[in-house]
Amino acid sequence: MSSLSKIALDLLANGPLKSEKTSRRVRSIFDHIWVFDTTEARHVWEHPYYPQYYISSQAVKPGLLSKNDPVDKDGSAFFATLKGSTKSTDRVLVFEKGALEGLVRFEFSAMDSWYEEDQPIYQHPKDPYKRIDILPSARKITVKVNDVVVAESTLNMFLFETMLRTRFYMPKTAIKWEYTSESSTTSLCPYKGKAEYYNLNVDGKEIKDAIWWYRYPTAESAPITGMACFYNEKVDIYIDGVKEEI
Repeated sequence: MSSLSKIALDLLANGPLKSEKTSRRVRSIFDHIWVFDTTEARHVWEHPYYPQYYISSQAVKPGLLSKNDPVDKDGSAFFATLKGSTKSTDRVLVFEKGALEGLVRFEFSAMDSWYEEDQPIYQHPKDPYKRIDILPSARKITVKVNDVVVAESTLNMFLFETMLRTRFYMPKTAIKWEYTSESSTTSLCPYKGKAEYYNLNVDGKEIKDAIWWYRYPTAESAPITGMACFYNEKVDIYIDGVKEEI
């Protein structure tokens, strides 16, 4: 069973965990075409971690969507294809019955870009019930690998994100760069933007992607611009000499 089929069948059988209308203007581009532009999108939680955007079928630009096979024998939902001028994607679901009747699910990663109002969003929609706080802190942060100190700083920004571990950002000058190497990895976060990574190399052992930083973070995360953060789960973090509990 494909992941898209599983999502659809779970939603038809059990409904979403939660579904709420949002007043945000939501738009998306595919193959240089504005596929929809709506102020009546819905946040739909398919799982507890974050929502997806579901769009009214009436808001989709005519002529771009074509229905394919039904997901179930009752025709409650259909697989669909979104066609641009030079490419297409079949990572689309159209719901015609049940709790999500009249809504279309476009897989976030299948679209070229998404916007809330005039702000681009990355990876997935932000959860309206979660937030980020970034606070300066002079508490001493020491980072060790096998008792080897690889960074130390008292000029930090502590990033607090709902339901996640505190992340400790520090100036790059606090890092002992002889223990690092470039990584080609990048990742996207809807709250912070595009991250770039470094590996750690200590005592002949490489720890991949142990450090990340944001060259151009989102506006809300501007205080961590150019600062580095160690992956807590891959190193030992000491706060004023006390080892962080995992």
